[in-house]
Amino acid sequence: MATWIVLGVVAVLLAAGWAYHTANRLDRLNVRVDLARQSLYASLDRRAVVVRAIAAELPGSELAALADRAERAAPEAREDAENALSSALARTDASGRSPALVIELADAETRVMMARRFYNDAVRDTRALAERRLVRWLRLGGRASPPTYFEIIERVSPGRGD
Repeated sequence: MATWIVLGVVAVLLAAGWAYHTANRLDRLNVRVDLARQSLYASLDRRAVVVRAIAAELPGSELAALADRAERAAPEAREDAENALSSALARTDASGRSPALVIELADAETRVMMARRFYNDAVRDTRALAERRLVRWLRLGGRASPPTYFEIIERVSPGRGD
């Protein structure tokens, strides 16, 4: 009889330890998602600055307005605003840009691509843990909705923008 009580206590302690560890891991993954999102938005903002510099070389261009719209967009509308900016940028003539801006834009786009991939990797890992049946049943992730992926056009070739 005492053996069953000890085994029951050990089983409860193991289950509680697993739940505690899993909840902490999920919390760390959510922090990782938040940091990756901040990095992604910083990369997108840097690209918008470069696009504004390109727009200054192109009188009458809509690029500056689109860059402003992308930077000020609400999180749920940011993907669409960034895609519109990428498409408009692809429609411009790249041959007339100064070499410094070509390099800056390539660097900014590479940073956006990397930041988006890091963010989406963090989202994937967080969702994979949060969507496990036992984690959902025990509500180890709280009531927060799972993070969403950030999907944008990375580099648009001219003529294929829309």
